[in-house]
Amino acid sequence: MAVPQNKVSKSRRDMRRAHDFLVAANPNECSNCGELKRPHHVCPSCGHYDGREVVAQQSDALIDDDAA
Repeated sequence: MAVPQNKVSKSRRDMRRAHDFLVAANPNECSNCGELKRPHHVCPSCGHYDGREVVAQQSDALIDDDAA
């Protein structure tokens, strides 16, 4: 069983934990609509990625009423 040989001081313990914090998100601006989006992800507001439309939005999709 792993047991520390010597007591770890509060200073040494806290210095080890100095890098365990959460980092803030790094949003980028969408090149199509200008909204903030996560880097390397499809824009949630317009559905564009890398200058082209990847996901059709609800208002853009054509829905056939007779098919339902």
